[in-house]
Amino acid sequence: MARDYSKRHRSVNRKKTIAVYSRRNKGYSVFRGDRLEALMAEKGISQSEMSRRVGITQSTIWKLLNEPKQGSKHIHVIARELGTTPAYLMGETDDPQEGFVPAPSINDVARELGIVGLREIDLSLGMGATYLDVPVTETMRYFDEGWLRTYTRSKPEDLIFAQGIGDSMEPTIRDSDLLLIDVSQRTLNISEKIWVVAYAHCASVKRLSPRADGGIDMLCDNQLVPNRTAYDGEMHIIGRVVAVVRKI
Repeated sequence: MARDYSKRHRSVNRKKTIAVYSRRNKGYSVFRGDRLEALMAEKGISQSEMSRRVGITQSTIWKLLNEPKQGSKHIHVIARELGTTPAYLMGETDDPQEGFVPAPSINDVARELGIVGLREIDLSLGMGATYLDVPVTETMRYFDEGWLRTYTRSKPEDLIFAQGIGDSMEPTIRDSDLLLIDVSQRTLNISEKIWVVAYAHCASVKRLSPRADGGIDMLCDNQLVPNRTAYDGEMHIIGRVVAVVRKI
């Protein structure tokens, strides 16, 4: 109970200090620590999290909350993180949204510039094979939509990039080539095309050809690497390789 009383006491004193400071400095804007505190609580942002987002020390955030002053050089960044304006935090307006213009998202900017975002996975797809049970993370890469449409008409959300490793598809695909994969194509309806497949718990890049006996030949373009044949659900298709990006 003593701790709760102490907390309320500090809060009341801080508000009184703000009021006194405002009267003494009539005509000057004073940073409203109470508004900062309320917005942080509303959005569930702690002092340490706010200091991380703004790039300042936690003690600086504490001072803004507890020691009234005539602003901060970081106020614009703080306001942006809280979805409000510097004017609201400085007590110049009582409307937290007055004059607030949200920063455009990456997708908004991309759309305006005519570019699209594609996922790039860091699981290197073997041309040999790569085990599928390793961790996979994604990075967004942005490309000109016109350039992308020369290779595929598929939706951006159905396309991913991944880097191949190995030489089993030489000379068509070389080691470290970047592969554009259409994951919406998972049915073998085009023979002799190059596909990303899962076989024996591994991801592989192979040229596929259906057999009359129901099997599927997984062919390597490199004549020194043996081919394999999959039967009865031993293999499933992840997507079709629709383009190869290569350094020269």
